[in-house]
Amino acid sequence: MISARISYLAARYFDNTCTPAEKLELAAWIGRQTDDAVLEEVLGEAWESHVPLIMMPDEMSDRIVAAMFGRAPEVPVVPVRTRYHKIWWAAASILVLGGIGVWAWQHQPAPAPVAESKQQRYKNEVMPGSNRAMLTLADGSVIALDSAGNGVLGQQGAVKIIKQANGELAYVGNGNGEAMYNTMTTPRGGQYHLTLPDGTQVWLNAASAITYPAAFTGKERKVTVKGEAYFEVAANASMPFRVAAGNTEITVLGTRFNINAYTEEPAIRTTLVDGAVSVAAGKNTTILRPRMQARVGKDEVLHVTENIDTDETIAWKNGFFQFTDADMPTVMRQIEKWYDVKVSYEGAIPERSFGGGMQRSLPLTEVLGILEENGVKFKIEGKNIIVLK
Repeated sequence: MISARISYLAARYFDNTCTPAEKLELAAWIGRQTDDAVLEEVLGEAWESHVPLIMMPDEMSDRIVAAMFGRAPEVPVVPVRTRYHKIWWAAASILVLGGIGVWAWQHQPAPAPVAESKQQRYKNEVMPGSNRAMLTLADGSVIALDSAGNGVLGQQGAVKIIKQANGELAYVGNGNGEAMYNTMTTPRGGQYHLTLPDGTQVWLNAASAITYPAAFTGKERKVTVKGEAYFEVAANASMPFRVAAGNTEITVLGTRFNINAYTEEPAIRTTLVDGAVSVAAGKNTTILRPRMQARVGKDEVLHVTENIDTDETIAWKNGFFQFTDADMPTVMRQIEKWYDVKVSYEGAIPERSFGGGMQRSLPLTEVLGILEENGVKFKIEGKNIIVLK
């Protein structure tokens, strides 16, 4: 029984409507046949009805058939030779015109590689960040906080630096002499929780730094931030708390706010969770109320946005990634810092919008797997993440 598919291909071939792929499929089928009757059944009527007689010397058509099938066609009796010869030539012509026939089918270039599976693209695993930071003391000595034991780590004047049982850092004591500045720095893939000398709580995100005195003296409490930090400021009306970050300065009495001052971000963003803060940039100053955000670009122009989702803003501090209509570069910058990886793009940056949340404790393959549900694919090679086109 001849399949409907083969009859369909034969008719299309002789109507000259076959695609190159269909010609190869038909040629491959012809090459597998050993029964002349089968070829006659499929090709006979199509040949007689659709193909005009093309003159070709018998010996040439015989050589074509022999080369293609590895045998010479049987010599029929004279009354039917013309028809059978035409059928063999039809088969041979399909093999030849269809793309060098069986040889092409057996030796055609390898098809385009099938898209790699997720398992093939993810060459290795990358674990999430953890509590890691370096503390630089006033004399320049450095303490690796993640490997240091609990207890007193050092002393700055009359103030003791203590690593608590929960791994957090605290300053205990009163200082009234020369200001001694410390700097806490988190690497990519690190974060840390710090209690400043006045009781202010600071959560430092990955690839960030905060510089502060071991004891606050004078009329203000001033710290400097690079990267991202979340503050819960201890109230002290007689000593305002100030944060300097790039071209922005925030002044508070007692409040909770987040500041994102990464140099690779387009603007420094100060988001108020509770209380009130004053944000100054250049000659511009504004007062923020809860759920307001001030953005200051390189030009020092200050923009204010209301009704900010503060849960999204401080999701990192609570152990989550959270996005609302975030573009690909925004998402991948967070991935880079937390997993300490480098992101590159195989082609143009995909135009995607991401929304939702994920735990920051997930291995990188799981995070990328979730992002891939939005029609983008990734490859992991060591510490390199490639966004595929």
